[in-house]
Amino acid sequence: MRHRDGLLSARPLRAVWSVIPLVGVGCIAPAAGQSTTGTMDVRWNGGARDCRTNPQPPLQVHHYNAQTFILRESLCATYEAPFLYLLVGSQRALLIDTGAGADAREMPLAQTVRALLPRADFPLTVVHTHGHLDHRSGDKQFAGDPHTEVVGASLADVQRHFHFDHWPNDVAAIDLGDRIVDVLPTPGHHPAELSYYDRETALFFSGDFLLPGRLLIADKAEDLASAERIARFVGGRPVAYVLGGHVELDHAGNTFLGDHYHPDERALQLSKDQLLQLPEIVGSFNGFYGRHGEYILENQNRVLGAIAAVVLALLVAVGFGFRALLRRLRVRQDQLPT
Repeated sequence: MRHRDGLLSARPLRAVWSVIPLVGVGCIAPAAGQSTTGTMDVRWNGGARDCRTNPQPPLQVHHYNAQTFILRESLCATYEAPFLYLLVGSQRALLIDTGAGADAREMPLAQTVRALLPRADFPLTVVHTHGHLDHRSGDKQFAGDPHTEVVGASLADVQRHFHFDHWPNDVAAIDLGDRIVDVLPTPGHHPAELSYYDRETALFFSGDFLLPGRLLIADKAEDLASAERIARFVGGRPVAYVLGGHVELDHAGNTFLGDHYHPDERALQLSKDQLLQLPEIVGSFNGFYGRHGEYILENQNRVLGAIAAVVLALLVAVGFGFRALLRRLRVRQDQLPT
C-alpha cells in the first residue's frame, strides 16, 4: 500500500495501467512543500431537528479549489452524512466513494458530479475507500455511463484493478493527467480499505481509517500495521489536510450516533500530526472499546456481541422469573379451599 521510497523500498511502484498510463511521474509530482493550495473555509449543513418540516438539499458541494470538490450527503437524507471527493485532472476525473444514496431522484449524485466536470463526456473513474454500503450505494447511478469506470470495492476487485501483488504492502498510482493520486491499502476497519494521497494538493483521503469520531477497528493487528505504514509514507511528504468519511463529534467531543442533526459540529479536517499519532492511538486499543483523546475506538462486532449476550441473559432471567412466578401462582391456587 505504500510508496517504494516512503514505505517499502523493496516493492516497486506500480502504475495503474487499467486507469490511464503513468507518464512523466517525476515531472508531474510537485516537490515537497510545493502543493497546490485550496480552502477549507466551509460551514457544513448541520441537518435539522425535524427534517420533515425543515427539509435540506440532498448534497452540499464545497469547491476546495478549481479542480477539487468535496461533496457531503445531507444529514436529513442519511444520518451517516458521508463525504465524497472529486479530483479533476487534465485527462480524467476521480470520484472517491459514492455515499449512501442509491436513488438518483433523492440523491442526484451522478448528475451533480457530471455538472462539475469540464464537459459531459469527460472520463471519470469511481473508486472507494471501502465496501460498506454508506460508501458505495451510489455506484448504480453511474451504471451504463460509457464515460465512467466504476472499480469494485471487494478485496478481489481492488487487488485485480490496482495490480496489488503483495497486498497490503504495495502502492498504486492513478494518473489523472498532470495529477497523480497514490492508492494506499489501509485494512483494519475493512479488509479492502484504501486511502488516497493527492500529490497536487497534498490532501490525504482517509475514509473511515481515520476521521473525527469513532474509529471502528475490526482487526487491530491489521489496523496498527496500516497506521505504521501510513506514518512512514507521509513522514517525508507534505499533508495539507487529512479528510475522512464522516464527522461524528461536536466541538466538546460529544458523539453524534444515528442523529440527523449535528449542532456545533467540529471540523472535518485533521492534520498530518494527527495522522502520525495514529499508530500510538491504535496501539493503545484494548480490542474491545476505549477512548484516546477525542477518538472513540471500538470493535463493533465484539461490542454488539457483548450487547447481544447481555440482552440474552436478561431474557433468560426474565423467563426464569416468569416461570417461578407461575409456579407460585399454581401453588397458591392449589391451596385455596374447594
